[in-house]
Amino acid sequence: MGIIDTTKLMDGRRLARTILAAAQESVQRIRSSTGVQPTLATVLVGDDPASATYVRMKRKRCDEVGMASIAVELPAGISTEDLVEHIQRLGRDPAVHGILVQHPVPAPIDRRAVFEAIPLEKDVDGVTACTLGRAILGMPAFVPCTPAGIMRLMMEYKVQLKGVHAVVIGRSPILGRPMASLLINAHATVTLCHSHTRNLANIVAGADVVIAACGQPRFVRGNWIKPGAVVIDAGYNEGVVGDVDFEPAAKRAALITPVPGGVGPMTIAVLIQHTAEAAAQQLDVDLND
Repeated sequence: MGIIDTTKLMDGRRLARTILAAAQESVQRIRSSTGVQPTLATVLVGDDPASATYVRMKRKRCDEVGMASIAVELPAGISTEDLVEHIQRLGRDPAVHGILVQHPVPAPIDRRAVFEAIPLEKDVDGVTACTLGRAILGMPAFVPCTPAGIMRLMMEYKVQLKGVHAVVIGRSPILGRPMASLLINAHATVTLCHSHTRNLANIVAGADVVIAACGQPRFVRGNWIKPGAVVIDAGYNEGVVGDVDFEPAAKRAALITPVPGGVGPMTIAVLIQHTAEAAAQQLDVDLND
């Protein structure tokens, strides 16, 4: 990364610190107004080391802003019915303001049934069908954290989206699809690509904005990138590499996110921000007053 012009890098860590500082102020206001500490419940199923690391990072950020966190750790062999019951119990608990189910949830658990057990007002990770539908329609909702973080990052770097051609690579229901919707709502023209897309290199070559979220290391080649494009790498793969072949892509891009330090910190910061906002809504505290 040392040979890359650092003015091209979109610094997610710096912006995440700003978001977390604002979340800390929100937590302090809620506690001073109500005496209640905003609380995020994290649900981890199984013993996947990467998932456990992500949950620890999220709980650490909670602690840093003065937010409480409850860790619910369950065995991989739990049934869908029992897991749903755990989620519903958290949903009924007035002391819990946000619920995060760490994904991926191991098979054969019905992930959709588990996500749908989260009440809308506590869906701070933006995984329920109702939340996703509201995001598509541009209605108020806790938009999935990674797409929301990417939009915030592009806003920070004054990336113009109106009328541009944006290509999203990856169609997951919590990243690629809501990402495409947010871009459409910002008046971009969007092509949503996936593993069966033909002539992907040619499609990417015409993009003003490229968002890679396919979960394959260095999948997007540098010579695919149009000179002057904005490149957002939402991937994080073994060996700490993204979905974009970084150095050759950075030589052509106007702006690019590094891995690590780009999208990842934004995702967690938005989750914490959402939880503070959820607590304020549930406790009837006006954070804008």
